[in-house]
Amino acid sequence: MPNVVTITGVKKLYIMGSEIVAALNGVDLKIDSGEFVALMGPSGSGKSTLMNILGCLDRPTEGSYKLLGREVSGLSDDELAKIRNETIGFVFQNFNLLPKLTSIENVALPAVYAGMNTKKRMELAFDALKKVSLEDRAEHLPSELSGGQRQRVAIARAIAMKPSIIMADEPTGNLDTKSTGEIMEIFHDLHATGSTIILVTHEPDIAQAAERQILVKDGKITKDILTATSEEKIDIV
Repeated sequence: MPNVVTITGVKKLYIMGSEIVAALNGVDLKIDSGEFVALMGPSGSGKSTLMNILGCLDRPTEGSYKLLGREVSGLSDDELAKIRNETIGFVFQNFNLLPKLTSIENVALPAVYAGMNTKKRMELAFDALKKVSLEDRAEHLPSELSGGQRQRVAIARAIAMKPSIIMADEPTGNLDTKSTGEIMEIFHDLHATGSTIILVTHEPDIAQAAERQILVKDGKITKDILTATSEEKIDIV
């Protein structure tokens, strides 16, 4: 399978007073097309920084990041925004839905930014809502939905443009047990159809649902295991 993500020697440095702090300190990572990866680590480990770089929300201070074979570490803000809209679907812990837009209007937003006409983007949005079994809530506002339903709308928005990667940042963090199970089932269904999923979580049981677990600690990847087979790929602890 081709690499979707190839990161080589990535560092992210911050100046804190008279000190230079390395949020990431020489990270190498490859993620293949169709993988379901859980990114884990304690607070301050660097996992959120890594997620931001993977999602083209930030740039590394040093090193190379190739997304679908294209070097993106040195691109402009506008170029990164275009890549995010066309290539990456984001799912956040707090849903990030616009409160005055209906479900279908929220789901259609990436297509709006892409300049798609109204008819086509509404068709795409409705199809995405069907994939998360929420087509009957298409005209509801976020305030009229439960937390689990809002996250399903957020997932529909993430997949509407058929992105190469779905990035989910603590997607079950604000949900009850039942809703968490429903959301993880949707991610499994998406993975089964070939989607590449990168999921950030601090919950071991959620990480266990992925086929690969990557642990970040002190700005480095310290463990990389294949969950299904327990085959260890990297162990530097």
